[in-house]
Amino acid sequence: MTTRVLEVRKVDAGYGATPVLWGVDVAIATGEMVALVGANGAGKSTLLAVISGLLRPTAGSVRVGDQETSTLRPERIVAFGVSHVPQGRQLFGGLSVEKNLLLGAYLRGDADLGFDLERVLRYFPALRDKLGRTAATLSGGEQQMVAIARGLMARPKLLLIDEPSLGLAPKVVDSLVAALREINATGVAILLVEQDVLVALEVCQRGYVLENGRVALTGTSTELLSDERLRRAYLGL
Repeated sequence: MTTRVLEVRKVDAGYGATPVLWGVDVAIATGEMVALVGANGAGKSTLLAVISGLLRPTAGSVRVGDQETSTLRPERIVAFGVSHVPQGRQLFGGLSVEKNLLLGAYLRGDADLGFDLERVLRYFPALRDKLGRTAATLSGGEQQMVAIARGLMARPKLLLIDEPSLGLAPKVVDSLVAALREINATGVAILLVEQDVLVALEVCQRGYVLENGRVALTGTSTELLSDERLRRAYLGL
């Protein structure tokens, strides 16, 4: 039987008196890579914030494995196996690449950091000779690699990635997509928020389409790519 690493049920959420999400249901099985797509303002980043504990829902529940997490602080949710790679990377620009990566493991008390550092560098070999450089001196693509690698240092079961291709050249995006496929192949589930719907659905097995804070469509990537409504709204076809 397939186990679920994440189950979001009937979640409402917003900021102050401004509602953003209404009755959202999302489920991800262990080892799946799932796309979350939609127009700007649809609620994609808000949903990631709810899952990672940065924003508490006003209704509904979030479960990571068999643990209810909707009322937990973000660090507790990290400990349960969720890493959030935010939009805009949010690196510590004045710190070295290596220190940024090690900060991803700040909750861990084990002695395997060297092993994990080597592991993430295998996914992103372009960072290997840049460990001593400050993060602010890297290109946008290299910074995105650091952000994803930092998330991996927590040894997550589920990786939430928000708009990794934003502002990057197609060749760099292709490199990131290849790395995400490798990461997912090791059993790490990925929930990918991506403005480029075609990229998202080509790399993921399934997807959810958010419109105005609600799940408007869901299905396999093949099903969604053949849906006339999605093709007109997001692919211009």
